[in-house]
Amino acid sequence: MEIGQEQPQAEPHGLVISEEIRSYLYEMTKWANFLAIVGFVLTGLMVVSAFTVGAAMTTSRELQAMSSQMGGLSGLGFTIFFLVYAFVIFYPSLLMFKYASKAKMGVLYGEQEQLNEAIGKLKSLFKYWGILTLIIICLYGLLIISAVLGGVATA
Repeated sequence: MEIGQEQPQAEPHGLVISEEIRSYLYEMTKWANFLAIVGFVLTGLMVVSAFTVGAAMTTSRELQAMSSQMGGLSGLGFTIFFLVYAFVIFYPSLLMFKYASKAKMGVLYGEQEQLNEAIGKLKSLFKYWGILTLIIICLYGLLIISAVLGGVATA
């Protein structure tokens, strides 16, 4: 920039949230709240299932015989698996619920800080799903590599 040229002044409010955007955000909060509640219900069902299936696996001889055919996963193994899966469902549901609550307050009452926090929760939700997706892709890659190596070893 040359001497004597004026620097462009930043607007005091760089981003304008129009009424159309506010209505979109408000509608998003309703759906996010719905999905969060469904996630909480599924989490509860998974926790109940974890202990029910785990207990049934340890007490029922028929289920123990079936578990030995499925790779020997015991009742404790099923319980741990279901609890981990419940956490995988719970955490994004919690983030969605927090997003919905804060975004609704921000949109309805024009509270910038609430809207900022809501967008932060939404960012965390996308980051969580991105990391989980990368982990699943890596696990699939390892599964394919082990299947190829297992096929080569048996040939």
